[in-house]
Amino acid sequence: MNRPLFQPDFSKRRPLRRVPLRIIVPNVITLLALCLGMTAIRFGMEGKFNSAVLAILAAAVFDGLDGRIARALKGTSRFGAELDSLADFIDFGVAPALILYMWGVDQNKALGWFAALVFATACALRLARFNVSHDDTSQPAWASSFFTGMPAPAGALVVLLPLYLNLSALHWPVTRINIGFDIIYMLLVAFLMVSRVPHFSGKTLGRVPREQVPLVLLLGATATLLLFTLPMETMIVLTLVYFALIPLSIRKAGALRAAGIEDGPAPES
Repeated sequence: MNRPLFQPDFSKRRPLRRVPLRIIVPNVITLLALCLGMTAIRFGMEGKFNSAVLAILAAAVFDGLDGRIARALKGTSRFGAELDSLADFIDFGVAPALILYMWGVDQNKALGWFAALVFATACALRLARFNVSHDDTSQPAWASSFFTGMPAPAGALVVLLPLYLNLSALHWPVTRINIGFDIIYMLLVAFLMVSRVPHFSGKTLGRVPREQVPLVLLLGATATLLLFTLPMETMIVLTLVYFALIPLSIRKAGALRAAGIEDGPAPES
């Protein structure tokens, strides 16, 4: 009777490691955000730009939830962090660039595609710098209140301003002159993403004073209702408000830096 030359000993095989559900849940949310980003590209290909904008907005919401849920469940992992970065590149780098190109920037094919490539590249560089910054423990404690450069989700929502203007009651026309301004605007947002300009970070917002809870709930409900009734007009206002906060964040960061606060590891956010 012939016997195999090599017969593995299955009795010594290491048991499969069980992954806790608290680690799986945040990754599922990240994958849902990735699917929304891909769906936004599909809507853009079909000319359904209203739906494409809403899909990217929903992806941004899921992106804000997955990290917070992971920290709340103590389910953070290196795998989840890498998956989140890859999903963010698709959702907030590739999808907005392609949507703007398919919407009208392609009227100037060479410069339009150039702007789309620059924006997607800037998003990739922004995410890579963000990942590397986690290993830097020499940052001052106040640095956790700011992002270095415009964060990727904000960049994706801000760069779509020409599309909001076109789909809103303002009906921003898609002409060659306006497309030129749109291309310049895309390059400006890409520059803000890779720049060292500080932007306020919402990650440090954890608790609301008890006396301000009704006001916060009212503002949140009002913003949500406006997004459902006048989505493009609301996004225009939110984009302009975000731009108005940039000088304030620069001033605040400069004041903290000038105060000479001792350096040290930033608190976990």
